[in-house]
Amino acid sequence: MAEVVIIGSGFSGLCMGIKLKQAGCEDFVILEKADDLGGTWRDNTYPGCACDIPSYLYSFSFEQNPRWTRMFAPWNEILDYLRHCADKYGIADKIRYGAEVTEAVFDEATGRWTVTVNGGETIETQALVTGVGSLHQPNVPDLPGLDTFAGTAFHSALWDHSQDLRGRNVAVIGTGASAIQFVPEIAPQVAQLDVYQRTAPWVTPKPDRAIAGWERKLYQRFPVGQRVIRDAVYWGLEGRGAGFAGNPKLMKGLELQAKRHLHKQVTDPELRAKLTPDYQIGCKRILISNDYYPALARPNVSVVSTPITRITPTGVVTADGTDRACDTLILGTGFTVSANLTRMPVLGKDGVDLADHWKHNGVGAHLGITVAGYPNLFLLVGPNTLLGHSSMVFMIEAQVRYVMQALHLLRRRGASYVEVREEVQERFVDAIQGDLNNTVWQSGCTSWYLDPSGRNSTIWPDWTMKYWHQTRKLDPTDFAVVH
Repeated sequence: MAEVVIIGSGFSGLCMGIKLKQAGCEDFVILEKADDLGGTWRDNTYPGCACDIPSYLYSFSFEQNPRWTRMFAPWNEILDYLRHCADKYGIADKIRYGAEVTEAVFDEATGRWTVTVNGGETIETQALVTGVGSLHQPNVPDLPGLDTFAGTAFHSALWDHSQDLRGRNVAVIGTGASAIQFVPEIAPQVAQLDVYQRTAPWVTPKPDRAIAGWERKLYQRFPVGQRVIRDAVYWGLEGRGAGFAGNPKLMKGLELQAKRHLHKQVTDPELRAKLTPDYQIGCKRILISNDYYPALARPNVSVVSTPITRITPTGVVTADGTDRACDTLILGTGFTVSANLTRMPVLGKDGVDLADHWKHNGVGAHLGITVAGYPNLFLLVGPNTLLGHSSMVFMIEAQVRYVMQALHLLRRRGASYVEVREEVQERFVDAIQGDLNNTVWQSGCTSWYLDPSGRNSTIWPDWTMKYWHQTRKLDPTDFAVVH
């Protein structure tokens, strides 16, 4: 028995644990299926892996990190930061590793959740908090013949570091956020690199630089200086939200910057045409890189934009009949975002699995956190809370603060459970979908922001400051408080 069970030990799960500890709650456990904490930053270790949000903003507001060595932190520094937070705030011993949640069932009679771990052990809890993350489940494309490939094959999120790529003929499928980081790293090593591009991404310059030792010492001694920079970065990114969500015409300046970046770095007209996107900037995730385009312009690199028809044991065949040989296949095809929250059965009041509930009613949650019919269940990084322009850590902190208020309401009223009212949830979800209609994310492209039905149940379509304000103070009248 535990008062609170948290699933996942990435930014979300650790933030939840820290705030529970600070509030005096010791009766909680963090269940982590892997053998280490860190979530995305534990799993993604491919060459060049780094954050695409400035380091100053990619940390908890209550625990700034003066040790970042670059403006955009590499994965290992982010992982070290998360370990530091777990140790400093005394929650490292609250994490159970090798504990995969395989089912969660709510009992209306007792107001408790029964959480099954590794298919056998069960834990009863009053409140269940999911911090499973969104960029977690590798997306393996359904390509005919993929299972017949005789060479080395792996997904970028499961990078095989035992493989020496020097002198190999490598095929990379996908040109998303991961590929633009690892392609420049491996291009100088390999004999031939074929990059299979379905849709050209918009790429803008990366304002990256090393953070000097004297700067790091200064931040350590005067944290207020780092706070000022953090605030400036936040408001700079927030300003971009006006173009994403408010007036897409404001994206023209960013589009011009991206086109200039392409023209400056790619001189070959044929290659430049292949790399020019045919959709409005911002509709898909905007990528940042200073070395991606130069890597693609190397003599040993080819960009293939003809659709793939099948994989053979020795290569990749495209729709024009060309069979390009390769001995190594790397999938840079991103993650299955929409299915991540429901990859395990979560049965609510009426025994209905959350996956089935969302399948029939559409994916949605009040403030992306609570779902009617699923009492005392709190989602971190839930539906329509991901961002296209700023730091998810900001959103996570807002969500955790809201969950803490819900738990406080539960204790203050001596209740068995709290459940968001269905009409409150519907009103919020309808408003979100309405707000999305005129945004750049709905301008006609196909992206991972959209679920198979074409509904955008991923992105928060407004200023992050508005989300902060909406989650700042929980309204008890939004919930049924049941004794």
